[in-house]
Amino acid sequence: MPDGNRQAKTPAGRRPRPMKPMVAAAIFLAMAGGVTTASADVSLVFGTYAADKPTATVLKFKPLLRALEESLSRQLDQPVRIRTQITTNYADAIEALVRGNVDFARFGPASYITAKSQNDALALLAMEAAKGRKTFNGVICVHEDSPIQSIADLRGRSFAFGNELSTIGRYLSQRELLNNGIGGGDLARFDYLGRHDRVGMAVANGEFDAGALKESTFKKLRKSKARIRKIASFPNVTKPWIASSALSPRIAAALRRALLDLQDEAALKALKKSGFLEAADSDFDTIRQAIASSQRFAK
Repeated sequence: MPDGNRQAKTPAGRRPRPMKPMVAAAIFLAMAGGVTTASADVSLVFGTYAADKPTATVLKFKPLLRALEESLSRQLDQPVRIRTQITTNYADAIEALVRGNVDFARFGPASYITAKSQNDALALLAMEAAKGRKTFNGVICVHEDSPIQSIADLRGRSFAFGNELSTIGRYLSQRELLNNGIGGGDLARFDYLGRHDRVGMAVANGEFDAGALKESTFKKLRKSKARIRKIASFPNVTKPWIASSALSPRIAAALRRALLDLQDEAALKALKKSGFLEAADSDFDTIRQAIASSQRFAK
């Protein structure tokens, strides 16, 4: 698409063709307020990362983003279009929001804290509701036939974590291990596999003795006959939706209202959440504590 601020190029030695009088007059009147022009479309970019398969991520957000487009179009009285930008890793998604390359994003709590530390002007829009609450569970699983029954039994075993910036996949699960006297040095080995589904399948295939993943992915894998069993669960704060510091306050306010008022059943079903709740930075203090405690894990 041509840049409206860039002058059109003409072949060397050829003078630009003069503007037709009627066109010139129309532009002059529009600039002077004498002509009412149609409002331009509002184009927004929604950013997130693929905690599971990228295709599954696209399908999960498609109905919700369509509902947001409709709500925003009504509120702003002009057409709104939302494009999705999904990165394959957490770090790239965080950078895109911090730099303003996306207009709003949906992150895990730890990614929000990381992004906020790099750009304090980021603003919380809302946080997801899981059955009306601000918490949901992560799990630690083992193979279905494993003799391991508790976290204490993991000493000397191998462990699969998710992404190195994941709330459940790293920080909260490492805090659970530490609370049970298991540090990184007490494990035979550990690694970061990126996505939650990869962790679950690595445990099911016997590549690791145990692993941490979100409960919804655990249940999905169990339903698909993956041979994994839960030995522990722990609470996590639901995911925040965050506005870029470059997003217009007017649009950010409309987006916040659209999320908090959202009742589209298909959209919420696809997201597997019951709605959205007011969010405050203090809602994520427990995650900050887990991030701090995880620094002791590898010592």
